[in-house]
Amino acid sequence: MAVKGLSMRILVDSDALTLAPLVASYAQMLRRGAPRRPDQYYAETLLQDSTAEVLGAFRDEELVGFAIFFDLPEAISGRRTGQLDDLFIAHEHRGLGISTELVRELTGIGNTRNWTYVRWLVSEKNDIAMRIYSSLAEPAAFKSFVIPVNPSTELSA
Repeated sequence: MAVKGLSMRILVDSDALTLAPLVASYAQMLRRGAPRRPDQYYAETLLQDSTAEVLGAFRDEELVGFAIFFDLPEAISGRRTGQLDDLFIAHEHRGLGISTELVRELTGIGNTRNWTYVRWLVSEKNDIAMRIYSSLAEPAAFKSFVIPVNPSTELSA
């Protein structure tokens, strides 16, 4: 399904002001608390991180979603792989297929970079995401484990 007016690109430092409200909405959704104030400094820090990249989804020039990903070494093949870490679509733009298009775009980036695959973790509690991702990919034969290092930052999603 093509989403009318949708374009995507890797975000840069000058996108921090438009990314900040989406990051705040994402954090509020995961923590289920009071809405967070958009933090432009944090968005700038995220965009300047040397290990992560942020793929932005724009609908008619408005940033409506993002996917944070990593380009990682893959020890078995000696090549690289993609790790999708976070994906968020603004509430009013959900249900249009933007998540699917972000994953497809990331797969295209992986093809260009000669990745072995794109992998990601999804909360088993997130039925909508599980349904979308099951239509795009096959479940991995891996089990995920977590050791909370700083429990005060643990998310409930």
